[in-house]
This record gives sequence, C-alpha cells and structure tokens, in this order.
Amino acid sequence: MQTSDITDPIFLQAVEAIDGGDTVLLQKLITDNPRLITDKLSTTEEGYFKDPYLLWFVADNPIRHEKLPANIVAIINLLVTEIKAKAPGIAQQQLDYTLGLVATGRIPRESDMQIAMMDALINAGAQPGGGIGALAHGNTEAANYLIERGGKLTLGVAIGLHRMDDVDRLLQTATADEKLAALTAAAFYGMADMVKFLLEQGVGPNGYPSPNSGFHSHAMPLHQAVWSGSMETVKLLVKAGARLDVADKIYGGTPLGWAEYAPSEVGSEDALQSFTEIAAYLKASSNN
Repeated sequence: MQTSDITDPIFLQAVEAIDGGDTVLLQKLITDNPRLITDKLSTTEEGYFKDPYLLWFVADNPIRHEKLPANIVAIINLLVTEIKAKAPGIAQQQLDYTLGLVATGRIPRESDMQIAMMDALINAGAQPGGGIGALAHGNTEAANYLIERGGKLTLGVAIGLHRMDDVDRLLQTATADEKLAALTAAAFYGMADMVKFLLEQGVGPNGYPSPNSGFHSHAMPLHQAVWSGSMETVKLLVKAGARLDVADKIYGGTPLGWAEYAPSEVGSEDALQSFTEIAAYLKASSNN
C-alpha cells in the first residue's frame, strides 16, 4: 500500500501526521475523530496489510517512505494511550500485530529504531512472538530481542542465533516440520555449519516448511541456500540429496533458476561471482 492509495481524507491526514512526526496534529485528529483509533481503514489491499488500523502505519511495513520520523516512539506511545482509552477491547490485537510488523520490517531496522519501537510496544502489553518471522526477514537482532523479552524459543530461531545449548535441547522434542524449518532458516543465512549439523542429525533436505512454521514456506532449503550465496551450503544440501528439479511455490523457479536470477538483484562483483559459480555447479550436478 502507498499513502496515495488511502481514499479516506481524515485517515490520510492521520497517516501523514505519523509520517511527519507531527504529534500535535495527530492528537487533534484523534480527539476530533475517535474512529481513527477504533476503526480499520477499508481497503482493496490483499495480504498482510489488508484493512489496517492506524497504529500499523508506524512500522512503514509495507514500505512507503524508506524512513521513519525521529520521534516514532513518541508517536507509538501517543497512539497506544489513545487505543487503551478508546478501544481497550481491541488493544491487544493492535499491539501484537504492530509488534510483528516492526519486528519483521526493514525500515525500522535500517533506521536504528527497531528495538526501541519493539520495547515501547512490549512495555505497553504486546506479546513477544518466537522471533522466527523476524529471522525470516533478516532481523536477527529483533529475533534475539523478542526471546530476551519472553518470546518462545523454537529450534529454527535457536539455529539462526547460534544458541547451541538450546539447539541440542530443542532438537530432542522438535517435530519434523520444526526441523525442516530450522534447516531452511540455516540455509537462508548460508550457515554451512548449522546445515551440516542438522543434516547429520537426520533432517531431510527436501520439503517446504509449513505456513505454520513462521518461516518462508514457499521454498525448499536448497532455494534458500542458493539465495544466500553460500556455495558451501549449496554443496552440502546437494550432496545430501536435495532435489534440483523442484520449483518454489511463488515464482516457479528451480534452485538453478534462482541462481540465474539472483545477479539481477545484487550489485557487488563478489556476489555476482558467487551466484555464477553456484549456477555452474547446479548445472553440472543436474547432468550427473
């Protein structure tokens, strides 16, 4: 969603006040229009940002501006105070979902305000999740912080954060899907040591993590290893029997297809070289 997609003029003013860090205007708009706190914005948007509450816009996730106002924590605190006063029955829902948007967002991380924003939401009552969503979006610091604040530690997150004592413990009771999600997470980050460890523990390299796992469920571990640019990780999975002919569920690409597409998304010569070498290796492996 872009700001220009908002057709409700009052809601648009409130979103622009958030984006501009204008607490005075935001407070006036809410005082004059309590529905800004109690009602969702009706949209034609599909996906995770369909019919958003005003609070959701603090995360810039989906990305609209590539930046956040310097006083975004004050904006959050203002909105939370109003929500608890005017809509206590839906406060928990708003807080929890906004925390997820912040924890998985790129702009909060790049703005160096992700932890402060998460802190404000958790202090206000948001329930910390297990961190797998944050991990799936490259936000390792956010994932670790959620665990520190009481989120449930899962095998995938323990693997992603290299918490080996926890990995050994959680592996004993993990389901097959949790193990697959953990392997996919390790592959996503190009953690060859963790991939090797899980394969040695008998985790199979083929399959898609379930949507309930919280990690990317559209691709297999080998796809994610390719995208990480780690040749060592790719080789470990291929030698363990990872299928080379299976397409991901969104783009319809095989691991080789991902390797061939990746250079269009990277800028450095080193990354380009890595993907070129991975593509050549996968082609050779397919012919054997």
